[in-house]
Amino acid sequence: MGSPQNQYNPDYAIPPGWILEERLEAQNLSQAEFARRCGRSPKLISEIISGKGHIEPKTALEFERVLGVDASIWLGLEKNYQLHEVREAEREEAKRAGEWAKAFPTKELARRGIIEGPCSDGDLVPKILSFFGVATIDAWNSRYGAMNVAFRHSQTYDSCDAALATWLRLGELRGDQQELSDFNKSGFKKAVKQIRGLTTVRIEDALKAARELCNDAGVALAIVKPLPKVALSGAAWWTGSGRPLIQLSARHKSDDHLWFSFFHEAAHILLHSKKLVFVEGDGRTTSSEEVEADAWAADMLVSRVEWARFVATKPKSKRAVTAFAETQGIAPGIVVGMLQHGEHLPYSHMNDLKVPYKWAD
Repeated sequence: MGSPQNQYNPDYAIPPGWILEERLEAQNLSQAEFARRCGRSPKLISEIISGKGHIEPKTALEFERVLGVDASIWLGLEKNYQLHEVREAEREEAKRAGEWAKAFPTKELARRGIIEGPCSDGDLVPKILSFFGVATIDAWNSRYGAMNVAFRHSQTYDSCDAALATWLRLGELRGDQQELSDFNKSGFKKAVKQIRGLTTVRIEDALKAARELCNDAGVALAIVKPLPKVALSGAAWWTGSGRPLIQLSARHKSDDHLWFSFFHEAAHILLHSKKLVFVEGDGRTTSSEEVEADAWAADMLVSRVEWARFVATKPKSKRAVTAFAETQGIAPGIVVGMLQHGEHLPYSHMNDLKVPYKWAD
Protein backbone atom coordinates (compact mmCIF):
# COMPACT_ATOMS: atom_id res chain seq x y z
CA MET A 1 0.00 0.00 0.00
CA GLY A 2 1.38 3.41 -0.92
CA SER A 3 2.15 5.96 1.73
CA PRO A 4 -0.22 8.99 1.90
CA GLN A 5 2.35 11.32 0.32
CA ASN A 6 2.73 8.99 -2.68
CA GLN A 7 -0.98 8.56 -3.40
CA TYR A 8 -2.67 10.49 -6.21
CA ASN A 9 -5.01 13.13 -4.86
CA PRO A 10 -6.59 15.17 -7.70
CA ASP A 11 -7.46 18.78 -6.96
CA TYR A 12 -11.01 18.34 -8.25
CA ALA A 13 -14.01 16.06 -7.73
CA ILE A 14 -17.24 15.72 -9.70
CA PRO A 15 -20.37 16.32 -7.61
CA PRO A 16 -22.59 13.22 -7.86
CA GLY A 17 -25.52 15.55 -8.52
CA TRP A 18 -24.01 16.52 -11.87
CA ILE A 19 -23.89 12.89 -12.98
CA LEU A 20 -27.43 12.32 -11.74
CA GLU A 21 -28.72 15.32 -13.67
CA GLU A 22 -27.02 14.10 -16.87
CA ARG A 23 -28.50 10.60 -16.47
CA LEU A 24 -31.98 12.01 -15.98
CA GLU A 25 -31.64 14.10 -19.13
CA ALA A 26 -30.26 11.12 -21.10
CA GLN A 27 -33.22 8.95 -20.00
CA ASN A 28 -35.72 11.78 -20.44
CA LEU A 29 -36.79 11.69 -16.80
CA SER A 30 -37.92 14.71 -14.86
CA GLN A 31 -36.75 15.14 -11.29
CA ALA A 32 -40.32 14.71 -10.09
CA GLU A 33 -40.82 11.47 -12.03
CA PHE A 34 -37.47 10.12 -10.89
CA ALA A 35 -38.34 10.94 -7.28
CA ARG A 36 -41.67 9.12 -7.66
CA ARG A 37 -39.98 6.01 -9.07
CA CYS A 38 -37.44 6.00 -6.22
CA GLY A 39 -40.16 6.52 -3.64
CA ARG A 40 -38.42 9.70 -2.54
CA SER A 41 -39.45 13.33 -2.24
CA PRO A 42 -38.67 15.71 -5.14
CA LYS A 43 -36.97 17.95 -2.55
CA LEU A 44 -34.34 15.31 -1.75
CA ILE A 45 -33.56 14.74 -5.44
CA SER A 46 -33.30 18.50 -5.98
CA GLU A 47 -30.92 18.85 -3.02
CA ILE A 48 -28.70 16.01 -4.28
CA ILE A 49 -28.50 17.60 -7.73
CA SER A 50 -27.67 21.03 -6.24
CA GLY A 51 -25.02 19.51 -3.95
CA LYS A 52 -26.92 20.25 -0.74
CA GLY A 53 -27.92 16.64 -0.13
CA HIS A 54 -25.88 13.43 0.12
CA ILE A 55 -26.37 10.00 -1.41
CA GLU A 56 -26.77 7.41 1.34
CA PRO A 57 -26.34 3.63 0.76
CA LYS A 58 -30.12 3.03 0.60
CA THR A 59 -30.54 5.91 -1.83
CA ALA A 60 -27.71 4.54 -3.99
CA LEU A 61 -29.54 1.19 -4.27
CA GLU A 62 -32.71 2.99 -5.35
CA PHE A 63 -30.75 4.92 -8.00
CA GLU A 64 -29.27 1.62 -9.22
CA ARG A 65 -32.69 0.04 -9.68
CA VAL A 66 -34.17 3.02 -11.52
CA LEU A 67 -31.19 4.16 -13.63
CA GLY A 68 -29.19 0.95 -14.02
CA VAL A 69 -26.00 2.50 -12.60
CA ASP A 70 -24.38 0.35 -9.90
CA ALA A 71 -24.90 1.58 -6.33
CA SER A 72 -21.15 1.38 -5.64
CA ILE A 73 -20.55 3.97 -8.35
CA TRP A 74 -22.97 6.42 -6.76
CA LEU A 75 -21.41 5.84 -3.34
CA GLY A 76 -17.90 6.20 -4.80
CA LEU A 77 -18.82 9.52 -6.38
CA GLU A 78 -20.31 10.69 -3.10
CA LYS A 79 -17.31 9.56 -1.06
CA ASN A 80 -14.79 11.17 -3.42
CA TYR A 81 -16.73 14.41 -3.51
CA GLN A 82 -17.09 14.65 0.28
CA LEU A 83 -13.41 13.81 0.77
CA HIS A 84 -12.51 16.48 -1.78
CA GLU A 85 -14.65 19.04 0.05
CA VAL A 86 -12.96 18.22 3.37
CA ARG A 87 -9.51 18.48 1.78
CA GLU A 88 -10.40 21.82 0.22
CA ALA A 89 -11.65 23.12 3.56
CA GLU A 90 -8.41 21.99 5.21
CA ARG A 91 -6.35 23.66 2.49
CA GLU A 92 -8.16 26.93 3.11
CA GLU A 93 -7.66 26.55 6.85
CA ALA A 94 -4.00 25.76 6.25
CA LYS A 95 -3.57 28.96 4.25
CA ARG A 96 -5.07 30.93 7.13
CA ALA A 97 -2.65 29.16 9.44
CA GLY A 98 0.34 30.24 7.36
CA GLU A 99 1.59 32.72 9.94
CA TRP A 100 1.39 30.04 12.62
CA ALA A 101 3.44 27.69 10.47
CA LYS A 102 6.12 30.24 9.66
CA ALA A 103 7.23 30.30 13.31
CA PHE A 104 8.63 26.76 13.03
CA PRO A 105 12.19 26.01 11.85
CA THR A 106 10.97 23.96 8.89
CA LYS A 107 13.95 24.76 6.67
CA GLU A 108 16.27 23.27 9.28
CA LEU A 109 14.01 20.23 9.70
CA ALA A 110 14.04 19.76 5.93
CA ARG A 111 17.83 20.17 5.86
CA ARG A 112 18.13 17.40 8.44
CA GLY A 113 15.83 15.19 6.37
CA ILE A 114 13.15 15.07 9.04
CA ILE A 115 10.41 16.52 6.83
CA GLU A 116 10.19 17.06 3.09
CA GLY A 117 10.90 20.57 1.90
CA PRO A 118 7.67 22.64 1.96
CA CYS A 119 6.13 23.81 -1.32
CA SER A 120 3.61 26.30 0.04
CA ASP A 121 2.04 27.53 3.25
CA GLY A 122 -0.91 25.21 2.60
CA ASP A 123 1.46 22.26 2.26
CA LEU A 124 3.54 23.25 5.27
CA VAL A 125 0.91 23.03 8.00
CA PRO A 126 0.05 19.33 7.50
CA LYS A 127 3.75 18.47 7.58
CA ILE A 128 4.22 20.28 10.88
CA LEU A 129 1.15 18.61 12.38
CA SER A 130 2.36 15.19 11.22
CA PHE A 131 5.80 15.85 12.72
CA PHE A 132 4.20 16.60 16.09
CA GLY A 133 1.78 13.68 15.79
CA VAL A 134 -1.37 15.79 16.10
CA ALA A 135 -4.30 16.28 13.71
CA THR A 136 -5.11 19.98 14.09
CA ILE A 137 -3.65 23.27 15.22
CA ASP A 138 -6.10 23.23 18.15
CA ALA A 139 -4.71 19.83 19.16
CA TRP A 140 -1.18 21.23 18.90
CA ASN A 141 -2.14 24.17 21.12
CA SER A 142 -3.71 21.82 23.63
CA ARG A 143 -0.63 19.58 23.80
CA TYR A 144 2.27 21.95 23.32
CA GLY A 145 0.56 25.10 24.57
CA ALA A 146 0.22 23.31 27.90
CA MET A 147 3.92 22.47 27.72
CA ASN A 148 4.72 26.15 27.20
CA VAL A 149 2.93 26.93 30.44
CA ALA A 150 4.83 24.13 32.14
CA PHE A 151 8.28 25.32 31.14
CA ARG A 152 7.65 29.06 31.60
CA HIS A 153 7.90 28.54 35.37
CA SER A 154 11.54 27.66 34.84
CA GLN A 155 14.53 29.97 34.53
CA THR A 156 14.63 32.84 32.08
CA TYR A 157 15.37 31.67 28.57
CA ASP A 158 15.66 33.34 25.19
CA SER A 159 13.99 30.91 22.82
CA CYS A 160 11.13 30.99 20.34
CA ASP A 161 8.23 28.89 21.69
CA ALA A 162 7.59 27.17 18.35
CA ALA A 163 11.28 26.39 17.85
CA LEU A 164 11.61 25.15 21.44
CA ALA A 165 8.59 22.88 21.03
CA THR A 166 10.18 21.54 17.84
CA TRP A 167 13.44 20.80 19.62
CA LEU A 168 11.61 19.06 22.45
CA ARG A 169 9.64 17.01 19.92
CA LEU A 170 12.90 15.90 18.29
CA GLY A 171 14.06 14.70 21.68
CA GLU A 172 10.75 12.95 22.33
CA LEU A 173 11.01 11.09 19.01
CA ARG A 174 14.62 10.16 19.74
CA GLY A 175 13.67 8.95 23.21
CA ASP A 176 10.75 6.87 21.90
CA GLN A 177 13.24 4.89 19.81
CA GLN A 178 15.11 3.77 22.92
CA GLU A 179 14.20 0.59 24.78
CA LEU A 180 13.72 1.44 28.44
CA SER A 181 13.27 -0.61 31.56
CA ASP A 182 10.61 0.54 34.03
CA PHE A 183 11.73 3.70 35.80
CA ASN A 184 13.65 2.93 38.96
CA LYS A 185 14.56 5.95 41.05
CA SER A 186 17.24 4.27 43.14
CA GLY A 187 18.58 2.55 40.03
CA PHE A 188 18.82 5.88 38.26
CA LYS A 189 20.72 7.40 41.19
CA LYS A 190 23.26 4.58 40.89
CA ALA A 191 23.46 5.11 37.13
CA VAL A 192 24.14 8.82 37.60
CA LYS A 193 27.02 8.04 39.97
CA GLN A 194 28.47 5.65 37.41
CA ILE A 195 28.11 8.25 34.68
CA ARG A 196 30.11 10.69 36.79
CA GLY A 197 33.11 8.44 36.24
CA LEU A 198 32.54 8.48 32.48
CA THR A 199 33.40 12.17 32.24
CA THR A 200 37.08 11.26 31.80
CA VAL A 201 36.28 8.97 28.85
CA ARG A 202 36.14 10.06 25.18
CA ILE A 203 32.86 12.01 24.92
CA GLU A 204 31.30 9.93 22.14
CA ASP A 205 32.00 6.68 23.99
CA ALA A 206 30.92 8.15 27.31
CA LEU A 207 27.58 9.36 25.93
CA LYS A 208 26.83 5.96 24.45
CA ALA A 209 27.57 4.26 27.77
CA ALA A 210 25.60 6.92 29.66
CA ARG A 211 22.57 6.33 27.44
CA GLU A 212 22.70 2.60 28.13
CA LEU A 213 22.93 3.17 31.88
CA CYS A 214 20.02 5.62 31.77
CA ASN A 215 17.91 3.26 29.66
CA ASP A 216 18.51 0.41 32.10
CA ALA A 217 17.17 2.67 34.86
CA GLY A 218 14.11 3.68 32.80
CA VAL A 219 15.30 7.10 31.56
CA ALA A 220 15.75 8.14 27.94
CA LEU A 221 18.79 10.23 27.04
CA ALA A 222 18.79 12.19 23.79
CA ILE A 223 21.48 14.45 22.37
CA VAL A 224 19.71 16.73 19.91
CA LYS A 225 21.57 19.34 17.92
CA PRO A 226 20.29 22.83 18.75
CA LEU A 227 17.90 24.64 16.42
CA PRO A 228 17.94 28.30 15.42
CA LYS A 229 16.20 30.42 18.07
CA VAL A 230 16.62 27.74 20.74
CA ALA A 231 19.17 29.05 23.24
CA LEU A 232 19.08 26.06 25.58
CA SER A 233 21.61 23.58 26.92
CA GLY A 234 19.19 20.93 28.11
CA ALA A 235 15.74 19.88 29.22
CA ALA A 236 14.17 17.31 31.53
CA TRP A 237 10.57 16.17 31.30
CA TRP A 238 8.19 13.24 31.28
CA THR A 239 6.97 12.73 27.72
CA GLY A 240 3.42 12.04 26.55
CA SER A 241 4.16 8.32 26.73
CA GLY A 242 4.99 8.69 30.44
CA ARG A 243 8.74 8.20 30.05
CA PRO A 244 11.35 10.44 31.73
CA LEU A 245 13.63 12.10 29.21
CA ILE A 246 16.89 14.00 29.57
CA GLN A 247 17.61 16.04 26.47
CA LEU A 248 20.92 17.81 25.81
CA SER A 249 21.84 20.21 23.00
CA ALA A 250 25.64 20.37 23.47
CA ARG A 251 25.27 23.90 22.12
CA HIS A 252 28.47 25.10 23.81
CA LYS A 253 30.40 22.18 22.32
CA SER A 254 32.51 21.54 25.42
CA ASP A 255 32.55 18.74 27.96
CA ASP A 256 32.05 20.95 31.01
CA HIS A 257 28.74 22.40 29.80
CA LEU A 258 27.57 19.07 28.45
CA TRP A 259 28.17 17.10 31.64
CA PHE A 260 26.96 19.77 34.04
CA SER A 261 23.77 20.02 31.97
CA PHE A 262 23.31 16.26 32.21
CA PHE A 263 23.60 16.21 36.02
CA HIS A 264 21.40 19.29 36.29
CA GLU A 265 18.64 17.60 34.25
CA ALA A 266 19.11 14.33 36.16
CA ALA A 267 18.36 16.27 39.34
CA HIS A 268 15.02 17.38 37.90
CA ILE A 269 14.06 13.78 37.12
CA LEU A 270 14.99 12.66 40.64
CA LEU A 271 13.74 15.60 42.67
CA HIS A 272 10.93 17.42 40.92
CA SER A 273 7.40 17.17 39.54
CA LYS A 274 6.57 14.94 36.58
CA LYS A 275 4.09 17.56 35.39
CA LEU A 276 6.69 20.24 34.64
CA VAL A 277 9.00 20.70 31.69
CA PHE A 278 12.39 21.96 32.85
CA VAL A 279 14.57 23.82 30.38
CA GLU A 280 18.10 25.07 30.97
CA GLY A 281 19.36 28.26 29.34
CA ASP A 282 22.31 30.51 29.94
CA GLY A 283 20.69 32.88 32.42
CA ARG A 284 21.06 32.71 36.17
CA THR A 285 18.60 30.32 37.72
CA THR A 286 15.65 31.92 39.48
CA SER A 287 13.15 29.21 40.44
CA SER A 288 13.68 27.09 43.54
CA GLU A 289 13.76 23.93 41.38
CA GLU A 290 16.52 25.30 39.17
CA VAL A 291 18.59 26.47 42.14
CA GLU A 292 18.18 23.06 43.75
CA ALA A 293 19.13 21.26 40.51
CA ASP A 294 22.27 23.40 40.15
CA ALA A 295 23.32 22.66 43.73
CA TRP A 296 22.59 18.94 43.35
CA ALA A 297 24.61 18.72 40.12
CA ALA A 298 27.57 20.56 41.61
CA ASP A 299 27.53 18.39 44.73
CA MET A 300 27.29 15.24 42.63
CA LEU A 301 30.41 16.23 40.70
CA VAL A 302 32.38 17.44 43.72
CA SER A 303 31.21 17.33 47.33
CA ARG A 304 30.70 20.74 48.91
CA VAL A 305 33.36 20.11 51.54
CA GLU A 306 35.98 19.06 48.96
CA TRP A 307 35.07 21.98 46.72
CA ALA A 308 35.30 24.53 49.53
CA ARG A 309 38.78 23.25 50.45
CA PHE A 310 39.93 23.40 46.85
CA VAL A 311 38.58 26.87 46.17
CA ALA A 312 40.20 28.12 49.42
CA THR A 313 43.61 27.34 47.86
CA LYS A 314 42.81 29.88 45.10
CA PRO A 315 43.95 27.60 42.27
CA LYS A 316 45.50 29.51 39.36
CA SER A 317 47.49 26.85 37.54
CA LYS A 318 46.54 24.06 35.18
CA ARG A 319 48.59 21.68 37.27
CA ALA A 320 46.48 22.41 40.35
CA VAL A 321 43.24 21.99 38.43
CA THR A 322 44.37 18.77 36.74
CA ALA A 323 45.59 17.28 40.02
CA PHE A 324 42.31 18.07 41.78
CA ALA A 325 40.27 16.62 38.91
CA GLU A 326 42.32 13.44 39.08
CA THR A 327 41.71 13.02 42.80
CA GLN A 328 37.97 13.46 42.17
CA GLY A 329 37.86 11.14 39.19
CA ILE A 330 36.28 13.70 36.86
CA ALA A 331 37.39 15.56 33.73
CA PRO A 332 39.56 18.67 34.38
CA GLY A 333 37.37 20.69 32.02
CA ILE A 334 34.50 20.28 34.45
CA VAL A 335 36.61 21.75 37.25
CA VAL A 336 37.52 24.69 35.01
CA GLY A 337 33.85 25.29 34.18
CA MET A 338 32.85 25.20 37.84
CA LEU A 339 35.62 27.63 38.75
CA GLN A 340 34.53 30.00 36.00
CA HIS A 341 30.86 29.73 36.92
CA GLY A 342 31.67 30.45 40.55
CA GLU A 343 33.76 33.47 39.48
CA HIS A 344 36.94 31.94 40.87
CA LEU A 345 38.52 31.97 37.42
CA PRO A 346 38.08 34.28 34.41
CA TYR A 347 36.15 32.76 31.50
CA SER A 348 39.18 33.32 29.29
CA HIS A 349 41.46 31.07 31.39
CA MET A 350 42.30 27.36 31.05
CA ASN A 351 39.73 26.66 28.33
CA ASP A 352 42.24 24.36 26.65
CA LEU A 353 41.56 21.88 29.47
CA LYS A 354 38.01 21.54 28.21
CA VAL A 355 37.33 18.81 25.64
CA PRO A 356 35.37 19.97 22.56
CA TYR A 357 32.30 18.11 21.37
CA LYS A 358 31.81 17.79 17.61
CA TRP A 359 28.63 16.93 15.75
CA ALA A 360 28.93 14.24 13.11
CA ASP A 361 27.50 16.53 10.42
